[in-house]
Amino acid sequence: MSPKDTTSAVPVAAESNDGGDPKKKDAGGKKKADEAKEDTLSEEDKELKERLETCVSTVLNAEKEEKVTTSIRVNALDVIVNELRTATSSMTSVPKPLKFLRPHFDSLTGLYKELEASTASANEDLEFHARLADVLAVLAMTMGKPEERESLKYKLAGAKDYDTLAAKGAASKNAEDNLGSWGHEFVRSLAGEIGQEYNQRVIDGSNPDTDEPFQDLLKMVHIIVPFHLTHNAEAEAIDLLIEVQRLKYLLKLDNIDENNFQRICLYLMKTASYMSDPDDLVEMYETAFEIYKKQKQHFDALLVALRMNRQEAIPSLLSDCDDLLVKKQMCLLLGRHRVNYTVEDDENEDELNELIGNEKLSEQFLKVAQDLDVMDAKTPEDIYKSHLAETGGFSRRRDAGGAQVDSARANLASTFVNAFVNAGFGQDKLMTPDSEWLYKNKDHGMMSAAASLGSILLWNVEEGLTQIDKFLYSSEDYVKAGAALAVGILSSGVRNDADPAFALLSEHVEGDVHIMKCAACTGLGIAYAGTGREDVMELLTPIVEQTEGGPTGMMEVALAGLALGMVFVGQCNEEIGGTIIERLMEATEEELDHSHARYLCLGLSLLFLGQMEKADAMLEALKTIEHKISKYAQITLETCAYAGTGNVLRVQEMLHQCAEHLTEDAEHQAAAVLGLGLITMGEDVGSEMILRTFDHLLHYCELPIKRAIPLALAVLHISKPDFAVIDQLSRLSHDPDAEISQNAIIGMGIVSAGTNNSRVAGLLRQLSEFYSREAGHVFCVRISQGLLHMGKGLMTINPYHSDRMLLNGPSLGAVLVLLHSCFDLKNTLLDKSHYLMFYLTSAMNPRMLITVNEDIEWRPTTVRVGQAVETVGQAGKPKRITGFQTHTTPVLLSSTDRAELGTEEVISVCGILEGVVIVKDNPDYEPEESK
Repeated sequence: MSPKDTTSAVPVAAESNDGGDPKKKDAGGKKKADEAKEDTLSEEDKELKERLETCVSTVLNAEKEEKVTTSIRVNALDVIVNELRTATSSMTSVPKPLKFLRPHFDSLTGLYKELEASTASANEDLEFHARLADVLAVLAMTMGKPEERESLKYKLAGAKDYDTLAAKGAASKNAEDNLGSWGHEFVRSLAGEIGQEYNQRVIDGSNPDTDEPFQDLLKMVHIIVPFHLTHNAEAEAIDLLIEVQRLKYLLKLDNIDENNFQRICLYLMKTASYMSDPDDLVEMYETAFEIYKKQKQHFDALLVALRMNRQEAIPSLLSDCDDLLVKKQMCLLLGRHRVNYTVEDDENEDELNELIGNEKLSEQFLKVAQDLDVMDAKTPEDIYKSHLAETGGFSRRRDAGGAQVDSARANLASTFVNAFVNAGFGQDKLMTPDSEWLYKNKDHGMMSAAASLGSILLWNVEEGLTQIDKFLYSSEDYVKAGAALAVGILSSGVRNDADPAFALLSEHVEGDVHIMKCAACTGLGIAYAGTGREDVMELLTPIVEQTEGGPTGMMEVALAGLALGMVFVGQCNEEIGGTIIERLMEATEEELDHSHARYLCLGLSLLFLGQMEKADAMLEALKTIEHKISKYAQITLETCAYAGTGNVLRVQEMLHQCAEHLTEDAEHQAAAVLGLGLITMGEDVGSEMILRTFDHLLHYCELPIKRAIPLALAVLHISKPDFAVIDQLSRLSHDPDAEISQNAIIGMGIVSAGTNNSRVAGLLRQLSEFYSREAGHVFCVRISQGLLHMGKGLMTINPYHSDRMLLNGPSLGAVLVLLHSCFDLKNTLLDKSHYLMFYLTSAMNPRMLITVNEDIEWRPTTVRVGQAVETVGQAGKPKRITGFQTHTTPVLLSSTDRAELGTEEVISVCGILEGVVIVKDNPDYEPEESK
C-alpha cells in the first residue's frame, strides 16, 4: 500500500473508536499540534515551560492537598513573578513566560474569583490574593478584553489587599515598587486603562474637580508619572496627566531637572494647539511657564508669556532675572514681537529700553546689507527686467498703437515697487535724489509717492524726519498728506523719545482736510501698531464716532477704526470694540454699502486677533445689525479671533458657510474662505488638510468663493514660496475671471514676499506680458514684483517668529489689511486707497541672523543653517535641522530654516537663533591644539 493510503486510513479508525465525537477529535488534533510545538522548543524553553506549569499547578492546588500550604503557594507565585519580571525578549515577540502562561489564564482567573468569594482574612491569604492579582494584571494586558480594563481592575483589587495588610500592621514588602518593576510595556498599558476608567467615571457622574472619586486611580498616577519621567518617557507622563486632568501635578515633582525640562516644556507647548477646551490650553501654557521659571529659564518663560498674551508677566520675569545678557536677549525678543513695554527701576534701563524700542534696528539692517553687498539702490526697471520680455514688451507695443497703460498708473506702480524694494535702505533713485518723481504722479499718486519716502527710510527716524520735513510744508494737500503718512511709516515698530509721529500727526487728525485726516489716521495705525497706547485711542475715537460727512466721512471713520484695530491688535479693548459696534449700528444703509466699511469690521476683528472665546460678546452684538455687512463682520471677527489656533470646529463652521451657492451678496463667504486659511495657518497638519479642501471649493463653488481662494492660499504661505502653491496660484493667475486672476497675482507676491524667488520672478514677468493691455492686471503684477524683491530679499512679512512659536499681531494685521482690500480691488487698491498698502511696513522684518557680543556689537560666528525638523516627543537627542550648510554670521534665514551654532567656542544666551542673538565665550571650551 502506498504511504498516502496509510495516512488516510488513520482518521477513519479514530472516527469509529470515538463514536463520532467531534470534541474528542479536536482534542486529539490539538494534542498533536502541541506535541509538534514541544519538539520545536529548545531545552531551555522546555525547562522553563515545565517549571512554570509546576508552579501554576501548585498555585491552583486543584486537588486541595493539605500539604500545599499558603506559604508554598506564595513561593510558587514568587517564581512566576520573578520569571515574568526578568523575561527579556526582542521587541517583536512576546516574552516566553507570558506565552507559556497564556493557557492557564482562565484557570488562574477562576482561582482568583474563588478566593474573592471566600472570607479568609489571614495575612498569608491576603498576601497570596494580592500577589495573584498582580500576576493576573500582567497576563490580562495581553489576554484580557480591551474594553473591560481587566488589567486595571486586578491592579486596583491587589492594591486594596495591600492596603488592608498595611492597616493590620503587616505591610507587604511586595507593595513597594509594584508598578515599574513589571516593565515599561505594562506601565504604558495600565496608563491607557487609567485614562479610560477616569473618563468612564466622569461620564457616570463623578466630579472631575475633586480628588475623592478618583483616589485609587490618582495613587497609581502618582507612581506612574515619576516613573515615566525618570525613564525618558516625558510625553507619556504628560499624556496621562492630561487624560486625568491633573496637569498641575507636574509642578510638585522633583523629577524635573535641567536634563528633561526642555523636552517636557516643548511637548506641552506643541500639544497645546490640539486642545479643544480653552481652559486646558491655558493650563498647558501655564504649566510650561511655571516649569521654565522654576528652572530659571527666563527667556523661555517670556516666550510662553507672550504666547499666552500675558504682558503683565513681563515685569516680574525681568526683575527675577539676574543675568544681564539674558535680560538683553529678552528685551530683543520684546522688540521683535513689537511689545510696548518700558523697563523701570533697573540700573541698565536705558540700554534695555533701547533694545525693546528697536532703536538700533536700522543700523544693524544696513550693516547686514553692506556685508552682503546689496547697498546699491535699485530702480523699478531693475525689477521689471522688461528687456528679458519674450516679445519686446511695452516698447514695441507702444508703436503698434494698442491700448496703452496710462502712465500715471504705471508711475504709481513704480512708486510702490521702489518703496518696497528699497525699504529700509535709506536711498533710492526716484525719491531721495530730488522731488522730480513726485510730480510725475497726480493727486493720490503724489500722496503715495511722498509716503514712499517713509518706507525707503524705514526705522531710521532721526535721518528720515529731516528728509521728509520739507514735504510737510508743501502747498499741495496730497504731498502734505503723503509726508504725514511717511512720518508714521518711518516710525513703524521703532520707539523714539521725541515721539515725532504722535506730535506731527495729531494736529492733522483734528484738522478739517479730508485727505490729511485719512493719511494721519493711517500713519498712526502704522507707527503704533501693537503698542496699545491710550493717547492714540483718545485721538482716534472721536473720528470713529463722527456721523456727518456722508461717504467721505465714512471713509475717515473706517480708516480710524482700522488704525485703532492695528494699535490695539489682540488686546481685546472693550471700549474701542463698543465704539466701533455702536458706529456700525448707527450707520445708514449708504454708509454700510461704502466699499471702505469693510475696514471698520476688520478694525474690530483685529482687536481680538488670536484671542478665541473672548470675542463672543462682540459676536452677539454684531448679530443685531440689519445689513448684509453684519454677516461679513461676524465671520471676519470669528476667523480673526481663532487665527492660528487650528480649531477644527471653527474650520467646519466656515466650510458650512461656503456650502451655500450664492452669486451676489456673498462677501461673507469670501471672508469665510480667507478665514479657513487664517485658522489653520499656525499648524502644519491643518494647513496640509485645508489645501485639499480648497481644491474641492474651486471645483464646486460659485465665483465669490473662488475669488478668495488665492488669498487664503497666500495667508497659509506668507513669505514661504512652496512649489505646489506657486503652481496653483500660477494656474489661477490665467483664470478668465479678472478678479480671480488679480487676486492670484497679488497672492504670488505675498507668498514670495522678500525671497527673491527666481521662479516667481519668471512667472510674474510672463504675466506682465500676458496682461500687457489690462491696466489693473499690470498694476497687480508690478505690486507683486515689488513684494517679491522686498528689501532686496533681506526681509520677510511672515508673522511667525522665534521658531514659529510666536504669532506677531501687527504683522498678521498688516497682511490682513492687504487681503481684505483684495476682496474689492476695483474700489480700494486699484482706485484711490492704494496707500493702504503701506500698512505692510508693519509686517516687514529683516530675516537675518546676527550674533553679537555683550555690548551688542557684531561677533561673527560659525552657524549651521538647514531645514527645520520637528523633534517634539522624539527619543534621545535628535538632530533639529537637516541638509544644513555652514556659514559665518550674518546669514539670511527663510521661513522654514533653522540655525544652530557650528562651533563650541561660544554659547548662545537663548536656544532660538533668529534675529539678533547674544553669544558669550564658552568657559569649558578647549582649543584643538591644547587637547
